[in-house]
Amino acid sequence: MFYKTDDGHPLPHNPFNAIVAPRPIGWISTRGSDGQDNLAPYSFFNAVAYVPPQVMFASTSAKADRGDTKDSVANIRETGVFCVNLVGYEMRDMMNQSSGPWPRGVDEFTHAQIARAPCETIAAARVANAPASLECKLTQIVTLDGAHNFAVFGEVTGVHIRPDCLSDGRFDITRAGLISRLGYQDYAQIGEIFTMTRPE
Repeated sequence: MFYKTDDGHPLPHNPFNAIVAPRPIGWISTRGSDGQDNLAPYSFFNAVAYVPPQVMFASTSAKADRGDTKDSVANIRETGVFCVNLVGYEMRDMMNQSSGPWPRGVDEFTHAQIARAPCETIAAARVANAPASLECKLTQIVTLDGAHNFAVFGEVTGVHIRPDCLSDGRFDITRAGLISRLGYQDYAQIGEIFTMTRPE
């Protein structure tokens, strides 16, 4: 089948997210200028550069109490920092609970009973037991076409790795049990891994 995106799709559900999958989940923790912590998962997330290490995530909706965006982007605008926490399988329910459209004053760490720890290089909290967390300073926020679409870019200033996720000096994605976002209401856990060497 083929459809022009301007015309809309003929399927019961939009296939776009299912086609561009799997996607890593960036569980973004921020702290507002008022000291309020926030934690929310974003599936439009990835690493974008090695040197310096940089990541991005995109926010694509808004809340009435935050104007043109949601809590994460609003807090980053205020403070210029954020932390990306990776999601292990055992944290899936807590991650899902933190994804709700909670009012501005709700602290998702407390609401979803998620242990927090302080970051080292930025003024924010991180998910204490995450397989890995990336502390970031904001480099730019890009306004994308469409309502409420913002891409947030950050430089990684500190990296936390849970010790049991290391194997022979490497981050072991299977030990970490990372989950990824698919389309619709679907998620996946990393399964079979294979290795290929690039041509010289």
